[in-house]
Amino acid sequence: MRIPSLRNINFKNETLAGLTVAMTMIPESLSFAILAGLSPLTGLYAAFLMGLVTALLGGRPAMVSGGAGATVVTLIALASTHGVEYLFAAVVLAGILQFAVGLFKLGKFVRLIPQPVMYGFLNGLAIIIFLSQVEQFKVSGSSGEWMSGTPLYTMLGLTLLTIAIVIGLPKLTKAVPASLIAILVVFGIVTYFGIDTKKVIDIASVSGSLPSFHMPQIPFTLDTLKLIFPYALVMAGVGLIESLLTLNMVDEITDTKGKANRESMAQGTANVVNGFFGGMGGCAMVAQTLVNINAGAKTYISSFIAAITILFVILVGSPVIEMIPMAALVGVMMMVAISTFEWLSFRIINKFPKSDIFVGILVAIITVLLHNLALAVLIGVVISALVFAWDNAKRIRARKYVDDAGVKHYEIYGPLFFGSTTAFLEKFDVNEDPDRIVVDFKESRVVDMSAIDALHKITARYAKIGKKVHLRSLSEDSAHLLGNAAGIVEVNVMEDPTYKVMPKD
Repeated sequence: MRIPSLRNINFKNETLAGLTVAMTMIPESLSFAILAGLSPLTGLYAAFLMGLVTALLGGRPAMVSGGAGATVVTLIALASTHGVEYLFAAVVLAGILQFAVGLFKLGKFVRLIPQPVMYGFLNGLAIIIFLSQVEQFKVSGSSGEWMSGTPLYTMLGLTLLTIAIVIGLPKLTKAVPASLIAILVVFGIVTYFGIDTKKVIDIASVSGSLPSFHMPQIPFTLDTLKLIFPYALVMAGVGLIESLLTLNMVDEITDTKGKANRESMAQGTANVVNGFFGGMGGCAMVAQTLVNINAGAKTYISSFIAAITILFVILVGSPVIEMIPMAALVGVMMMVAISTFEWLSFRIINKFPKSDIFVGILVAIITVLLHNLALAVLIGVVISALVFAWDNAKRIRARKYVDDAGVKHYEIYGPLFFGSTTAFLEKFDVNEDPDRIVVDFKESRVVDMSAIDALHKITARYAKIGKKVHLRSLSEDSAHLLGNAAGIVEVNVMEDPTYKVMPKD
């Protein structure tokens, strides 16, 4: 764990934030494990191991990792068809893939995610968090039956009390996290008055022992690798996207800079450890990270304390934790959902291009409907890229004139790339042009292989009828790109600088 300066650390805030995070993480980890058909302890082990390893090795202070539903959902099919041992093996392999991403410094590509996608991701995630808490108003052990009568009113009243404390306490004092006080107050009221309401124990028991080393009991064959690799690849991708998006979010909130590649390696290491010590794996948890930051955490210490608290609960603290009312945790998480939602996106929506509005709404809808954050972000990025390419394709223009020497000039404006090649080729009048033609790229760039192919086609057309084409004012990288394509077009660099491009015979 990296501690910059002990004098600059508020240990009280870090400790209380860590305790608050642990309280909110326990029921969520249990729910995800049960959802995947795993032992509840598998979820708690993941919360402990992910939190501990990323606190020691991670690249973003105050970020919380644990057994997240986004990753375990990708492995449900594997666990149901081949058993939990194959799941552990897939978690190990996913961790190795994530570590490789960080090792080869590929984490920086998260910067390619546009702001509308971030807005859609956060808004969709906020809705998911809120709706998942509404699910807690169902009767424990029932098949989707909602509470009614006194149990419903009790749960609702305690939830509203929790929300009121979380909203109101910071107006009086910020010395302690409002979320933790809300949990303790509701817990005290329920215990003192003996109120009958849904508790953590109604989800599952949190009692257990230390996680122990366990080699996945699977045949180490090529067929096994073929089986688990697709699952591991999807889990690695989902986990990294969610973790690096969370890192970006914390960067914006705290106005500091995290280390994406280090975080990728930390996530990978944590998942490898999970697979060998009976955890279901995981990634960064946005809701718990926001709880942590709102509670005043600024270092890795809070994440470390949260992980140790979960271990303590597993070993000795379960009788107390199991009695915490679910209403208190629901109220805290509902407030997290409200604070996660990017309300700013509504205030400035009229300033967005229509394509950005569409992308943001689409990402939010996919996130909510499919509960697949990685897929939603990927679709958003692809659509944004296509919109960008289309807009730039329409910007290519050509100013044409004939000089005193009878040379036809085409001054190109806008980038020449795969999206604009068709429009570029349509600008030339091959049959009517004079014997010498100059194509000036002072306000343009040759970007990719499609651009080179377009130049090859146009020079070939002119050469076929005995006319010569000269390229002028190519940027250094454009000239270099053409130089590397000598097998396609012949490039002669002239001192003026003018570049002659002719197709090879």
